[in-house]
Amino acid sequence: MALISKVEAGFYRIPLEVAVSDSMHGEMLAFELNTVRITDADGAVGVGYTYTCGRNGAAIDAILRRELPELLIGEDADRIEHLWNKIWWAQHYGGRGGPTVLALSAADIALWDLKGVRLGQPLWKLLGGNADRVSCYAGGIDLDYPLEKLLAQTDGNLKKGFRAIKMKVGRKRLSEDVERVAAMRRHLGDGFPLMVDANMKWSVDEAIRAARAFQPYELTWLEEPIIPDDVAGHARIVREGGLPVAAGENLRTLWEFKQLVATGGVTFPEPDVTNCGGVTAFQKIVHLAEAFNLPVTSHGAHDVTVHLLAAAPNGAFLEAHGFGLDRYIAEPLRIEEGLAIAPSRPGHGIAFDWQGLEALRA
Repeated sequence: MALISKVEAGFYRIPLEVAVSDSMHGEMLAFELNTVRITDADGAVGVGYTYTCGRNGAAIDAILRRELPELLIGEDADRIEHLWNKIWWAQHYGGRGGPTVLALSAADIALWDLKGVRLGQPLWKLLGGNADRVSCYAGGIDLDYPLEKLLAQTDGNLKKGFRAIKMKVGRKRLSEDVERVAAMRRHLGDGFPLMVDANMKWSVDEAIRAARAFQPYELTWLEEPIIPDDVAGHARIVREGGLPVAAGENLRTLWEFKQLVATGGVTFPEPDVTNCGGVTAFQKIVHLAEAFNLPVTSHGAHDVTVHLLAAAPNGAFLEAHGFGLDRYIAEPLRIEEGLAIAPSRPGHGIAFDWQGLEALRA
């Protein structure tokens, strides 16, 4: 039995080397990183994390510091499903989403990492071992980039081994988006996987109009065309827009995914392991999608998610983001000919530079 003896939270502000922007969040100069280290009585340690676009990290940190130790210390670390439900219901009244679920996600990731460390197995094998690699795309946060800079960024990602690219849309005029998508298609050539992401910018009718305008450019998907709360609107876009739709990075529970999937509002469900409830919830979303014969993609946290999508029989594309966290990880994600390689190290295999992060403590 692996009894939990210690729960330690960390809160850091990671500056971006280059400012990024999208249609709804505006300019981002840094992101917040919340970590949790869970230690068992034998001294084994599991690490989990979540992140924000620059706000609410302090609220997550308060939950990890003040609530989680009381709920976890003395418990059997191997009973992850039990611990997930204990944390969920202990905090349910005060918040079914937002910082509460982000903190739960970080703790759940740490528990799965700890299990892998104890067993000497990589996470993708613990979760079923479907494969040790998955198709991967470069997710650019580039809405305001001039076209020349957008294409130069794309060339840089191709040199890194990426064989699929996502770009931002949602500029003031749809004609500008269409012009940029057309330029990217010409640059990449026919058949190259190209995705676009609107970051919830449009109304339903605007999204349908945009999807129809993008049809000639052979897009793999249109991502987050509208707010996540409008399930019926998503279903209309899938039916009337003529493009596959990816969505889910802002959904916080399995049950929210159930509503979106069951109503036909998504083609590529897109959970984020750091905000949907962790590895435990992510796996349930994967199997929910599998039951509806849908492929699953991901958002953020590629160093953890590479294990989850590689393990999934219906894993589609892993998103790789350049948030700057690679500077504080010993062995960043490895890309080979468009495939992200799931590490063979125990657990998720992420080794943070804690000393380097200490200088960025928030």
